[in-house]
Amino acid sequence: MNYSPKISVIIPTYNSSETIGETLNSVFNQTFKDFEVILINDGSTDDLNLVLQNFQDVRLKVFNYPNGGLAIARNRGISQANGKYLAFLDADDLWHEDKLKTHFEALEFARKSNPKVAVAYSWSYFLDHETQQCFDDAAVVFQGNVLSELLQTNFIASGSNILVSCEAVSSTGLFNQSCEGAADWDYWLRLAQQWEYILIPERQVFYRQTRTSMSSKVPKMEKEQIHVLDTIFPSLPSNLQPLKSIALSNVYFYSAQLYSRQPPSREIAAQLRKRLFQAIVAHPGHLRKRDTYVLIIKGCILQSLPRPWSQSIQRVYRQLKRPQLKIQQDQ
Repeated sequence: MNYSPKISVIIPTYNSSETIGETLNSVFNQTFKDFEVILINDGSTDDLNLVLQNFQDVRLKVFNYPNGGLAIARNRGISQANGKYLAFLDADDLWHEDKLKTHFEALEFARKSNPKVAVAYSWSYFLDHETQQCFDDAAVVFQGNVLSELLQTNFIASGSNILVSCEAVSSTGLFNQSCEGAADWDYWLRLAQQWEYILIPERQVFYRQTRTSMSSKVPKMEKEQIHVLDTIFPSLPSNLQPLKSIALSNVYFYSAQLYSRQPPSREIAAQLRKRLFQAIVAHPGHLRKRDTYVLIIKGCILQSLPRPWSQSIQRVYRQLKRPQLKIQQDQ
């Protein structure tokens, strides 16, 4: 008789040998031990196998496939999973050691009285790949039916956050392979149409920020986020329709934020200003936000100062942005 673990951890990896060791260590160091790791090698051509030689844990199961992209890799992981719950973890992100324990216990307790609860999430740190410093963001407190809040912005923040019941996954289906840059948000929204969420009010995910990650491919990601909105809103009730302008505005605002983190140039400054203007036109409420004026100032700096100066100012800004802790290199 085959043993079924409580949790299946699905990790897609493509040429991430630089970070996958740290990522796997953050899983195997969990205080919760009843899990399997489904590692989907999505056609890697780097030193992945050399790194994996350091992990002899029988809970690690490696599956090799031709490259298909993140959404396809996650779907392949779902097909191989045996757990009662599924957790997704990107190959460059990290977990706090109590992440699985707190999520599992919270879901088990909540589902005893409310079987509609199927998803647990927590807050995140944003891990700077260059400095290894972590920064926090505003902490949301959305629980229960979170569809209206999730439509406006992807507060889950990363694909490495949720723990979800297999029952909910079975009813929702697989990740949408046609919107690679927004597949997470699309899936969280589809879950929220049928199931309820609970919050673990702790920062338990370390979401790595790199200039070569998906978040640096701004135009493609922006286009696919808008596609998600155009796809989902026609099927929603009339009381939620006014949220589309806010959601669209937040997409443009997020794009402006991503441009503000790119290597400075006049072209980047122009794209930042364009997205910020689109965000304000779609939802003038952004004019009441401090972050809007921070972006305006950063846009002016990127436009007017020589590149070395603006790079130096960006580095100082990151250092002043409330670092919470620093990840040790040998974690």
